[in-house]
Amino acid sequence: MRMNETEKELVAMVLAGRTDAFEPLVSPYRRPLLGLAWRLTRNAEDAREVAQEALLRAFRSLAGYDASRSFRNWLFQIAANEARDRYRKRAREKAAFDSLVERSPCATTGAAAPGPETDRDRQEIRSDILRALAVLSPREREVLVLRDLEDFDVAETARTLGCSAIAVRVHLSKARRKLAEVLRRDRPHLEERR
Repeated sequence: MRMNETEKELVAMVLAGRTDAFEPLVSPYRRPLLGLAWRLTRNAEDAREVAQEALLRAFRSLAGYDASRSFRNWLFQIAANEARDRYRKRAREKAAFDSLVERSPCATTGAAAPGPETDRDRQEIRSDILRALAVLSPREREVLVLRDLEDFDVAETARTLGCSAIAVRVHLSKARRKLAEVLRRDRPHLEERR
């Protein structure tokens, strides 16, 4: 299905600087886009975020849109990519948290075999880490995950996040300090093992 004439006119208007023409361009697709996003994420909040981000990306990328393609399909492809990126990010974060829990002092106490108490300890540590990460700013969390969990060096982290190496060091220092404070408060026995 190719782009119809109205859509062509609206795209041309947006590209000419009339940003108000974007709303009528995407309006017929808002509901189907949200439905697609929900089917991909199975979560109402994530679906709203995916749909919103897809619209933002479409707006930013409109100059690169190929008018020989269906606008609807192009927009839906952006949404599918966004949902896929979110899923991958969540999977990486979960793996990173699991790795952090595995490396924690409680997980490596030398117990012979993991029993119910060890599993419960790991779940508690995981919960504490997740709670601690929630107090970090998004940038601090990104830096901490990339540096400490994904083993990026400072330069790689800076390139990935589009900031300076000094900013990475500052955010990492703040993140580690905040994380340590929360874990010290919630798990004082970890300090005793040092």
